[in-house]
Amino acid sequence: MRYRMLGDVRVGAVGFGTMPLSIEGRPDEARAVATVHAALDAGVTLLDTADSYHPPGGSPGEGELLVARALASYGGGTDDVLVATKGGRGRTGDGGWTVDGRPAHLRRAAEGSARRLGGGAIGLYQLHKPDPAVPYAESIGAVRELLDAGTVRLAGVSNVDAAQILLAREILGDRLVSVQNRYSPAVRDGEAELRLCAELGLAFLPWSPLGGISRSSLDGASAQEEDPEFGAYHRVARARGVSPQRVALAWLLSRADTVLPIPGASRPSTVRDSAAASLTLTPAELRELGGA
Repeated sequence: MRYRMLGDVRVGAVGFGTMPLSIEGRPDEARAVATVHAALDAGVTLLDTADSYHPPGGSPGEGELLVARALASYGGGTDDVLVATKGGRGRTGDGGWTVDGRPAHLRRAAEGSARRLGGGAIGLYQLHKPDPAVPYAESIGAVRELLDAGTVRLAGVSNVDAAQILLAREILGDRLVSVQNRYSPAVRDGEAELRLCAELGLAFLPWSPLGGISRSSLDGASAQEEDPEFGAYHRVARARGVSPQRVALAWLLSRADTVLPIPGASRPSTVRDSAAASLTLTPAELRELGGA
């Protein structure tokens, strides 16, 4: 495992997005916990969850409780594990997603997340999505209050544009350490935000980072047939004797030193493959992928 910085914390260059373990289609508890343990065994030290990662009709925080149980039952050390969670979204009974960026809601949500994750300060707390009904500065101000109160150690924002990143930076200063946006071989419209994060020294956490190579858990499947549009990733993978997912993660890591992909997984074998972040692509391979 290679390492990168997230604020003042050194973490494995590839994290683990635990959403597939706690939303619809999730594995049973034993396999979910085994998957987290496999990630830790492979050197993953960044685990990403959210209070809204639960199936329709479930209870807020189910994903956080699962992560907490997995960490508590792990046989090795966990002092170097950074748990990131998010607040400001919810689920509807029919499987939809809601947004709530009201400061009072965010304060309650963060306090609940802190309790579920063990009672200490949340390692990294991320505003899940801007709420169009609430001025963004007010939502970020609530995050600043959580930092000041010690409920949160580090802060991040998610699903944001460049202007929102700059506003969050203005309000939070250097306590803003990360941005989590969608970015993958198939979805590259976050390039401006990725580059801004590189300029500011903010960690950029692509969610659904394997789009085009694997489906998101929200798509209802963990893999897909080879897509001709992304054939370059499969060609490079065959030549290297690795999975196309590993090639995609290597491509992501090459985009900037501040990129920290957080691929999801629901099986130990999948998370072990993602965590194998030792692949470095050649300039010729990067040119081939850039045109994919």
